[in-house]
Amino acid sequence: MKNILVFGLLISALTLTTHNANAQSVGGEYKCLIQLKNYQGEGAYVIVSIVNSKGDYIETLRVLGDDHEWYPDLKSWYACREKARHQPRLDGVTGATIGSGERSVVAFEINKKYIDQAYTLRFESAVEDKSYHAKDVVVQLTSEQLKLGKYEGTEGYIRQVRLIPVNK
Repeated sequence: MKNILVFGLLISALTLTTHNANAQSVGGEYKCLIQLKNYQGEGAYVIVSIVNSKGDYIETLRVLGDDHEWYPDLKSWYACREKARHQPRLDGVTGATIGSGERSVVAFEINKKYIDQAYTLRFESAVEDKSYHAKDVVVQLTSEQLKLGKYEGTEGYIRQVRLIPVNK
């Protein structure tokens, strides 16, 4: 019960600050709420990456799911990582998977050089022994799109994503 109350307060605080924060400039540090749909199965692995207009991976911002055994289930991202073995092991921060119907709040930075330059923020999802969704949520990294703050999942396990700029 205590966890539900704390989480409720966190969501309320994030919601109240969205309007003020979205009035700020885009790019920089963000808090990101990822809410999953209800489904049957294990926790979902979610990859948050910056992708260019050709679909090439530029940077991995977050990896939700830290068991390397299941990374091949994230087909597009994993194939890119395998080709680029000369790069650091992982340029995103890892964390726990997200369970069915659950929410997770993570933080990451979107470099301002990617804003209004034909890049996208891509959320991929996969669940053990289930389907993979390469473009579960895709956000165009434009000033206007980032000011919206809320994005619906389209094809996979993610119900919605909320991006809230962190004021410094």
